[in-house]
Amino acid sequence: MKSRIWVCTSAIAIFTLLVIPVWVAAQQQQVNKPRYKLIDLGTFGGSASYVNPDGNGGPYMNREGEVVGSSMTSIRPRSDGNYPCPAAAGVFHAMAWLDDSVTDLGSLRDRHNCGNALAINNAGEMVGASENGLRDPATDAVQLRAVLWKDGRIENLGTFGGNHSYASAINNQGQIVGFALNKVPDPFSLFDFGIGGSTKGTQTRAFLWENQHKQDLDTLGGPDAWAIFVNEPGHVAGFSYTNSTPNPTTGIPTADPFFWSKEGGMIDLGTLGGTFGFPVGLNDRGQVIGLSNLAGDQTADPFLWDGQRLIDMFTAGSGGSFLFANAIDNAGEVVGAAAFSNHPFDAATWKEGVVSDLGALPGDCFSQAFVMNARGQIVGNSATCDGKTIRAALWEDGKVFDLNALILRNSSLLLVESNAINDRGEIAGNGFPHGCTDFSCTHAFVLIPCDRVHSDKEGCEDRDQSIAVQPGRASESSNAVPPENVPKLFRQRLSWHYRFHGLGMPRN
Repeated sequence: MKSRIWVCTSAIAIFTLLVIPVWVAAQQQQVNKPRYKLIDLGTFGGSASYVNPDGNGGPYMNREGEVVGSSMTSIRPRSDGNYPCPAAAGVFHAMAWLDDSVTDLGSLRDRHNCGNALAINNAGEMVGASENGLRDPATDAVQLRAVLWKDGRIENLGTFGGNHSYASAINNQGQIVGFALNKVPDPFSLFDFGIGGSTKGTQTRAFLWENQHKQDLDTLGGPDAWAIFVNEPGHVAGFSYTNSTPNPTTGIPTADPFFWSKEGGMIDLGTLGGTFGFPVGLNDRGQVIGLSNLAGDQTADPFLWDGQRLIDMFTAGSGGSFLFANAIDNAGEVVGAAAFSNHPFDAATWKEGVVSDLGALPGDCFSQAFVMNARGQIVGNSATCDGKTIRAALWEDGKVFDLNALILRNSSLLLVESNAINDRGEIAGNGFPHGCTDFSCTHAFVLIPCDRVHSDKEGCEDRDQSIAVQPGRASESSNAVPPENVPKLFRQRLSWHYRFHGLGMPRN
């Protein structure tokens, strides 16, 4: 039976991986591979830092290898903190790796307000969100503001009269997209209800900010819209309500993904038959990938909008069944995960309907690809069959590498996921320091290819030759893994990835 995705009936749901069969490890092959210098970005005094999961905006890394994310401080959080200040032991501040050092980007008003940096362009301009310390009288939550960090200063991008805004992406022209609330009451506000669960909120509106002006991009007919991505030509992708009537299956009005341009305005991309869909990627050709409910809102499939039609990537692919679309490059190649015979959750690519298996690390049963660069390098992670170990992975020239094998032994981190890679081959992601066993205590990291390190060569000493995998054909026999043995870390990673959206859990 093919794997698909359950859709929860609540507006915001938690991903949970279910039964996935075991497959036989691929053949090993010795190869030479350049080493990487590991930069552990540490924290601002708390227990965690992170680079954001793919699909929530970006880019997280620019061509110079500068990286953005969030890091916990030792400051005690308020009990009424909003996203991006989850219940934790310390306040999170927006963080950046700039000029070979970790920088606290600061927050609005004072250091007690949480912040998160979601994107950085090649000019080093960064966007995200910060609390401002003021309370939203309608929802009793601390207010958020979309912000721009530029030239060492933080700029408040404001709202449309409401009490929250959020910036998720920026391009190299300095165009910024996100959402901002207005003053019109809306019981199903995409932010107030979808994220906070409050029916006393106001309308969520997609915005494009450029030349010191914030434009409301309108909606698809309903009261709310949310912009997530902007590409280099200035096209925008997001999702919007098409009406104001909640559906019995999802509990919210119908929401469709959209594509916006200055020439054509907002275009409804539709869904694959259901009442909920949203984008997870946009390339410079204007192609959009995402996830959409099917008819009945019980399952969801990944989609590709090619500029004219919406393609169900699960059913339209040959060679495998695509499960997750995580990123799309400018050639239209998509990376994510797919089901194949006897190994139904492998990192995979989808190109013009052909699904290719990237394989997993030796002995592993699960893998997923998150992002790629223009050189064809792909990064993601791979998990063991018992779910006890998860490792960051690199796919290159038909082989898969454990990134932990390409850094010094006894390093400060176990690298567990790679969320960004630029065209110079620099990589950013998250790892577990000693004693950490889940994503609540990760440290963000940066990997610099040692052939790019021109000074301070410490961390680039030679190691024994690494082992890569030449992905091979799985055996014909397989054993089902009980649901309780499916990797907890994979479930947690998927939950984190889609915490803003209304899709549910994979199933057989």
